[in-house]
Amino acid sequence: MFSTILIANRGEIACRVIRTARAMGLRTVAVHSEADAAALHVEQADEAVCIGPPAPAESYLRGAAIIAAAQATGAQAIHPGYGFLSENPDFVDAVEAAGLVFIGPSAAAIRAMGLKDAAKKLMAEAGVPVVPGYHGDNQDPEHLAGAADAIGWPVLIKAVAGGGGKGMRKVLRPGDFAAALAAARSEARTAFGNDAVLIEKFVETPRHIEVQVFGDGTDAVHLFERDCSLQRRHQKVIEEAPAPGMTPAMRAAMGAAAVRAARTIGYRGAGTVEFIVDASDGLREDRFWFMEMNTRLQVEHPVTEAITGVDLVEWQIRVAAGEPLPVRQQDLAITGHAFEARLYAEDVPAGFLPATGRLAHLAFPAGVRADSGVRAGDAISPWYDPMIAKIVVHGPTRAVALSRLAQALEATEVAGTVTNLAFLGALARHGGFAAGDVDTGLIERDLPALLTDPAPEDAAVALAALAAAGLADGGDAATGFALWTPLRHPLAIACGEAEYMAGIAALGRGRFAVTLDGRTLSCERRAGAWHVDGRRVPWRLAATPAGISLFGAQTHHFRALDPLDRVSAAGADADIVTAPMPGMVRSVHVAVGDMVTAGTPLAVLEAMKMEHALAAPRDGTVAEVLVGAGTQVEAGAALLRLEDIEG
Repeated sequence: MFSTILIANRGEIACRVIRTARAMGLRTVAVHSEADAAALHVEQADEAVCIGPPAPAESYLRGAAIIAAAQATGAQAIHPGYGFLSENPDFVDAVEAAGLVFIGPSAAAIRAMGLKDAAKKLMAEAGVPVVPGYHGDNQDPEHLAGAADAIGWPVLIKAVAGGGGKGMRKVLRPGDFAAALAAARSEARTAFGNDAVLIEKFVETPRHIEVQVFGDGTDAVHLFERDCSLQRRHQKVIEEAPAPGMTPAMRAAMGAAAVRAARTIGYRGAGTVEFIVDASDGLREDRFWFMEMNTRLQVEHPVTEAITGVDLVEWQIRVAAGEPLPVRQQDLAITGHAFEARLYAEDVPAGFLPATGRLAHLAFPAGVRADSGVRAGDAISPWYDPMIAKIVVHGPTRAVALSRLAQALEATEVAGTVTNLAFLGALARHGGFAAGDVDTGLIERDLPALLTDPAPEDAAVALAALAAAGLADGGDAATGFALWTPLRHPLAIACGEAEYMAGIAALGRGRFAVTLDGRTLSCERRAGAWHVDGRRVPWRLAATPAGISLFGAQTHHFRALDPLDRVSAAGADADIVTAPMPGMVRSVHVAVGDMVTAGTPLAVLEAMKMEHALAAPRDGTVAEVLVGAGTQVEAGAALLRLEDIEG
């Protein structure tokens, strides 16, 4: 067994590996960029080495620097986590050439599954069912369009080196194919340095079900399935294990196919075989097809750990150290049900755009597994994935586990940046999801309902006003209130675009009257809780530099306003096109003097390796182009200016 391992990653997964390594009595080494010098994984490791500037290409993707750090610190093995270099066979070769152990599969196994087209050919030869499609080498656009016609519409364009929804486009009709192909290739070239694509039949009622496999290079087992059908923009949102509606016969068939895939390539370590399932007629043994194999630990591995009682990271380390498979297939069993929800810093109503900001407040409920790589006070950086945490729950049945997920999300507290927390809560309460009626189109179909953001009720506004006045704990001295004089204190606060004027009067210690739009509410703090008009209110309140947050089933974030200096958003220059998020301008499609109509593509912004097209908000003439291709911009940066068309 090793004495020291280096984790070639950051954030949540680095902390996750450190936790298991420490439990095994192993010493850990963290690597970090300059931006991550004070990161949580750096704090938790026994030793840390800076490997470069913030950009991943200059730090976490520098294999030579990581290997040098391992040698300098006495590490015998390198755990890659997921992402970055985890599926880079050249890195595996370099690690082994340096006399170190790569905690993961062989370079040959990674290469065998690294390109989707080659992997599908290999799996078809091994008897694993594959989805109908074109996986050939001819990348001529006309040939690909002809292949799509032969397959039948709709089709899915997928980058052969892809993952995470990058380089993927659904095409409904022939007329849309050329533009979708160009966009998919551009995104694939940016994300993977390879713009080759394959064409597959698009399954109309698809479910994404994957099987966790584990091998020791000689034999392999499966640890049952996960359902990852709740997706937005081809990226997973909530995962669960086992899959709802799974039959013993189909589980056996999918498990056998996944193990056959792993054995075919002599797989070592943790891996995931992903299948697309046609759920139009329930789950049937003849309706699942191989999509790809992820030759690494998956983000959603905790749900498998929850239902099997297995620590997959421990298994990875033990097998990498030369031990055989810890168990036989017949030793594995499913206990209960588990869910994982991915908490991100992202603007859901704006199209799930990644967000940045400083976490002014962050708290997770007791008794719930929350895998995170950040803590309160940390900044969400524009350089890396904006994941805040993975909330994982387990229960004896799916219904109990889902109820626990909803409760865990209600009890999670985040302030300082926009997040998808409310969206996750809405999904956990979604009737169709609760019934197990799940497919990859659920979120898109029901998005308006999932984005419903009810206005705060008067009781919430009253509490926010008290907190803004410095009375969150029920005291009165901080604002000059006197117990013997019912002084009134005017206050302006806002929640989103809504603004409120409140009048606060102290009636006694811990007792206040708050007037909103002519209605007066009685607010009293007793026994550590707030009561409004005699009702104990359900929110947990936190005052931070970012504002006032009320956490609960419906979380609301307020900010104080200066009534003497309130600037209406209507005064902003509506002619300026701004960046909706931090990122790099990939291309600009217009020039000064060009006339555009509403919806005309103006520029493409790249963020988190995804490309986002920016369109003209109205008809007009391009008066100024303020940025060029390759420019790094912050959220809100001015990109172009429009003016009215002269006429």
